Amino acid sequence: MGDNRTETAIVKSIGVDTGGTFTDIVMRIDSDLFTHKVLSTPQNPAHAVIQGVSEILRLHNTDTVGTGLPSPYIIHGSTVATNALLERRGARIALVTTKGFEDVLEIGRQARPSLYDFFVERPAPLVPTERRFGISERTLHTGEIQTEIEPADLNTLASKLAALELDAIAICFLFAYVNPQNEQIVAKRLARIGIPVSCSHEVLPEYREYARFSTTVANAYIRPTLERHLSTLVESKQFPKSFRLMLSNGGSVSVRNFESAGIRTVLSGPAGGVLGAYQIAKIAGYDQIITFDMGGTSTDVSLCDNGISLTTESTISGLPIKVPLIDIHTVGAGGGSIATVDTGGALRVGPESAGADPGPICYGNNGEDITVTDANLFLGRIAATQFLGGAMSLDADKTSTHIEKFAAQLGIPPLQAADGILKVANAAMERAIKVISVERGFDTRDFTLVSFGGAGGLHAAFMAENLGIGTVLIPPNGGLLSAYGMLFADVVKDYSQTVLLKFETGSEALVDTLNAGFDELLTRAENEMKAEGFTPEQLKIDRSLDMRYEGQSYELNIPYLTGTGTSSRETQALIQKFHATHDQRFGYARTDAPVEVVNLRLTATGETNKPAIRPLPLADADPSEAFTVQNPVIFEGEALPTDFYRRETLRPGNQITGPAILTEFSATTVIPPNFSAVVDAYQNLILTRK
Repeated sequence: MGDNRTETAIVKSIGVDTGGTFTDIVMRIDSDLFTHKVLSTPQNPAHAVIQGVSEILRLHNTDTVGTGLPSPYIIHGSTVATNALLERRGARIALVTTKGFEDVLEIGRQARPSLYDFFVERPAPLVPTERRFGISERTLHTGEIQTEIEPADLNTLASKLAALELDAIAICFLFAYVNPQNEQIVAKRLARIGIPVSCSHEVLPEYREYARFSTTVANAYIRPTLERHLSTLVESKQFPKSFRLMLSNGGSVSVRNFESAGIRTVLSGPAGGVLGAYQIAKIAGYDQIITFDMGGTSTDVSLCDNGISLTTESTISGLPIKVPLIDIHTVGAGGGSIATVDTGGALRVGPESAGADPGPICYGNNGEDITVTDANLFLGRIAATQFLGGAMSLDADKTSTHIEKFAAQLGIPPLQAADGILKVANAAMERAIKVISVERGFDTRDFTLVSFGGAGGLHAAFMAENLGIGTVLIPPNGGLLSAYGMLFADVVKDYSQTVLLKFETGSEALVDTLNAGFDELLTRAENEMKAEGFTPEQLKIDRSLDMRYEGQSYELNIPYLTGTGTSSRETQALIQKFHATHDQRFGYARTDAPVEVVNLRLTATGETNKPAIRPLPLADADPSEAFTVQNPVIFEGEALPTDFYRRETLRPGNQITGPAILTEFSATTVIPPNFSAVVDAYQNLILTRK
């Protein structure tokens, strides 16, 4: 986008999303939005962030950095933490734990994802045996210190750790979530050797040793990498000094208060996408949505049933991560996913990706692996001269040559090979959507598919048809929605505490105990949010309980609303809500079984200034002003005359009948022959089956 600004404008906010292929930037000036996109720099993601922000500021005469004018309010989401875990390229760390429990990370859980695979290989622990240290100490489940730490043992431990050239240390003691005294003693001593320390009572004060150990170790593992990334930004003269980091729970935190929040950023980029999709869909009148974010490397999906779904159970690269985050399921299928032929001659797509460098063959960066993007181009579904708004031209001839060779390997025609690549990728993404919907008791036919990401619009209609979804919503600038969604991020902090109490109907003492526990969490929240610039009166506080039937090994999160009546009425309402939630999720409820409260959870939210989404007046149905050309496009092996439109030129009220292709700066949308589309008042594209 361009403008005619003659004076330096004051930027209200900038959202930055670092992806595997592109780094996306969305800038807000008053009510106007401006977008930019640069190739990511995997060797140092901060370089692309600095480049992208600097370029968008200069392009729109808003370069306030170093001018004495107010700096932009930046919210940055990143895959730095995620990639450090996925690629096992994090810090060199050590684990200090209770003597005799050094192998908790190695033992793990009884759950076996590949029960009948004789050759399965479990992911190696982030800390090898030789860097796991036990020390004589013991805290009982009551919080009583049974064995105090001897100073001589602690000094010996510190000497050993100092000689290992470590980047970080994780401290995880038994029952530290009840009484952290021994962890604090060790952390205070180890601070003297100058190595960053992550303590389990700070990262995750909850019971279950393996999940607590794994999460704390993961935090220590990624923290130095993330801090180096952030320091590159902070020290750059071209980048504003004050910015916020997007968190996986849909909130944000200022960099100056970042500290031990590293593990809470593992899904910060996808979280921005869900946040933006939900805001747009809600205003457009859609409360039940499934978000479908297809980027260059992966696809992220999330189900929002009248609200954004949160979870505290996640697994990344085989490691349990137990922190509050938006419930997102990820599969290795994206525009850059590589197509291969396995040893049995079958077609495979992903999870390996061509990334940003060299990228798909059509990018012309010496890539040799055929990707989903190449297949879409070969079938005519991407306009080779209109990629990134015409700023980047795709190499269709080179792509055709490679797909013809690939088809010969499979022994099928090239068109069938390209179509097969897309169908295999679609199948993987459909399975991901079923995991968060059908497998959890939801009917996909009740939901609207909200599609975004650079590649989402190319596949959304086909996904909806296969899943029985009747409506697809594709927002404008869909390829930059994750960055846009970050502009809606409030400042959010989560707190938890394990209590392990039996929930008895009418128990006034239990309600008093719960309220006292929440008061302690609230005091922490108010103190920490004060550092973010919020007074207690400005905070929105949400309380909830992790509940289960006695003897169960998993919990469900139930909102906790105080002041609804007597203690008896409150406890009865909570128990009934738990039974109903359990029945919806698992198909049954044990109404005669005792119910337990496992954890208290409190979320403190400080609201930020957000972009306004306003409706525009409707025009007539004729989209001819946006028409550019008619070309043949392959659908189910048949070349059909297909109209191409510039999405930016479409107006609210315009209607389009498939087959059609809509091009825009950040994405391409395919409207198949059996679909039609209308542009709504918010410039969303609404696709429905004919």
